[in-house]
Amino acid sequence: MTIRPSRNANPDGRMPLIEHIRELRNRLLKALLGILVGTGVGLWFFDPIWRFLQQPYCQLPEKNRLGKGCGLVVNGLTEGFFLNLKISLIVGLVISAPIWLYQLWAFVAPGLYQRERRWTYIFLTASVPLFAGGATLAYVTLDKGLGILLGFVPNGTTALITVSSYLGYAVAMLLIFGVAFELPLFVVILNLAGVLTHARIRKSRRLILFGLFVFAAVATPSQDPFTMLALALPTVVLFEVAEVIAYFHDRHKAARPDPYAGLSDDEASPLDLPDSELEDGERV
Repeated sequence: MTIRPSRNANPDGRMPLIEHIRELRNRLLKALLGILVGTGVGLWFFDPIWRFLQQPYCQLPEKNRLGKGCGLVVNGLTEGFFLNLKISLIVGLVISAPIWLYQLWAFVAPGLYQRERRWTYIFLTASVPLFAGGATLAYVTLDKGLGILLGFVPNGTTALITVSSYLGYAVAMLLIFGVAFELPLFVVILNLAGVLTHARIRKSRRLILFGLFVFAAVATPSQDPFTMLALALPTVVLFEVAEVIAYFHDRHKAARPDPYAGLSDDEASPLDLPDSELEDGERV
């Protein structure tokens, strides 16, 4: 009987290539199983989920909606089925996010140093509320963008909006706002890694702010001024917070003594590695 090495018995993550492939397969199967279960939950609760997604459209003035209700148009026999499938899959990805994120982390973490793990913890801890905040803002402002777009429909003309086009617009808004709120977090991570200093951020500050407004104007599906400002202004505020964090981090880093100061060119420098990293098997 052959005993395969496992990550628990081998915390450094050193395995033959075939064992890495097998573990990757097992992790993917578990992640797909979680997504499948989440998709089933989305199918079961499809009606309340759809009413929640449709609510911004229902808040539009009656002149911008089809009839007195808030109905949308379905083109073709299979569009209703694919609508159920798309929404259920999106819900499944969201519900099962802790499962497939953990599987991804469990596969990658043994190959990371402790400092890299700490940065990953910071990123995951901050990225979830930031993305949720951006998606919430997108949902709140969704009806405003729809109202502006439908306001260009001439009088006496009825806008026949399909469920596919509405769902695509809503999902795009949620994703774009959520991802945009993550951009300042990348600035902080790059600063912690020593790639992007506060001096460089301050030097390129005007260019970065201009780029955020350009991104908001191009990325928003409706591209109306209200939606653009609703995305750009909070992103600018988050960038200012990221710049303040980078400032204090660089200031704290500069206050620490330099272990290489005073060494001649031919003198060996000390290896100032944290004990925790040495315990994790980091090699010089």
